[in-house]
Amino acid sequence: MLTFLYKLLLLFFEFFKTGLFAVGGGLATVPFIRDMGAAYGWITEAEIANIIAIAESTPGPIGVNAATYVGFLVAGVPGAILATLGLVTPSVIIIILVAKAIKKYSDSYMVQSLFKALRPAAIGLITAAGFSLLLTSLGVKANFTRFTFSVSRYSLLKLGIYGVFTFFAFWKKTAKIHPLFYILVGGTIGAILSL
Repeated sequence: MLTFLYKLLLLFFEFFKTGLFAVGGGLATVPFIRDMGAAYGWITEAEIANIIAIAESTPGPIGVNAATYVGFLVAGVPGAILATLGLVTPSVIIIILVAKAIKKYSDSYMVQSLFKALRPAAIGLITAAGFSLLLTSLGVKANFTRFTFSVSRYSLLKLGIYGVFTFFAFWKKTAKIHPLFYILVGGTIGAILSL
């Protein structure tokens, strides 16, 4: 019983930390989730790719969906609730504080500079998450400490299929195709390629 309570508190704390420092939206939480998986063995790299795919395919914010999913994997419904609460609590606190301060200091050069300084950090976190997710989904074995990559022909085939699908999605964007179509086609392609 104590280990379960400890796991719940740890889930809340880890996702509180993630919510506090993951600036830039849902994909910015991926590096933090990856660190949790490495530190506690809660999730594997393959599960992280599944978490992101499911979180992006379901309604709601990606970060909240990912936190709920990880919490459920680790400790069931109580884990899902506490992980989600842990992720959103820092945002609620910061929004309340910022809303009060922004009224008073909105024209301040320091405040505007702070918001400008946060943009590159958010872009970096999202780019790192996207790149690592791409490598994981393609099955590329990467070692960044030695800068070595191992790519199979099958991975190159997958990259080509995803590339054609992405090109089609952007090319046909003017045709006003519903995003659900792309989710279903992408899921179908992923299911076929995983067989």
